[in-house]
Amino acid sequence: MKIVINTLNQISGVEVFPIISLIIFFTFFLLVGYLAFSAPKSYIDEMSHLPLEDDNNFSSDNDNLKH
Repeated sequence: MKIVINTLNQISGVEVFPIISLIIFFTFFLLVGYLAFSAPKSYIDEMSHLPLEDDNNFSSDNDNLKH
């Protein structure tokens, strides 16, 4: 662990990288939260039912490729 600490101490301006990382993470988290809470309810309902729909477009497309 001392090797890592000594190496980081020799790099000038290394203390700014954790701050930048935190800002990027916090900005991304806020953006995703905003998009999740500002999405229209109809869009959320449509996306939540999408995996449960019995629409076999993928299998019919694959069946056409086999012939």
